[in-house]
Amino acid sequence: MVTDQCLIPVIGLTGGIGSGKSAAAACFADLGVPVVDTDVIAHRLTAPGGEAIAPIREAFGNEVIEPSGAMNRAAMRARVFGHPSERTRLEGILHPMIYLHSVAELAAQSGQYAILVVPLLFENQRYRDLVSRTLLIDCSESVQIERVRTRSGLSEESVRAIMAAQMPRASRKSLADDIIDNNGSLDDLRLQVDAKHRYYLANADKVPVKP
Repeated sequence: MVTDQCLIPVIGLTGGIGSGKSAAAACFADLGVPVVDTDVIAHRLTAPGGEAIAPIREAFGNEVIEPSGAMNRAAMRARVFGHPSERTRLEGILHPMIYLHSVAELAAQSGQYAILVVPLLFENQRYRDLVSRTLLIDCSESVQIERVRTRSGLSEESVRAIMAAQMPRASRKSLADDIIDNNGSLDDLRLQVDAKHRYYLANADKVPVKP
């Protein structure tokens, strides 16, 4: 394992779809906190020339690859959603790559602590083993639905189906060490991130670094 190369505490940031994980991570980054985002890594791996493109093409065919050479995310979503075996095959390609890149990026960070953004943090023990504390970005289901519909144009039914496939909100809240309520404005979110940042800085020497 190379996880022992990360010498600073890692805060695992997570939340359901539409909760505002990316916005919260950006707020931490604006405060100078190193941020490693597994979604950003996944997009990089599936961009034109990305490390995952060749095995995805071999496993699923050219119909899930755009002319640009990137993975066609809409086509892949339609292919795997509701088909566990297809989802498992895709995850078998992407997840090991994402994990290794996450570990390598964390090992390169310096400062008093780092943020690791993992949408399915509580569902994945490997990532939970990397983090010292967990921070949940939480909001109501109605806010989740509205945000995702506005952002992606998906129907309410489609958004609810994605939410139903994720861990229930109550379960995430019961597992989180820290919670930010993101039902309000971006300014409200910034204030809460700033408060958590000051807390993490003040307690950085008390937070265990995972071996």
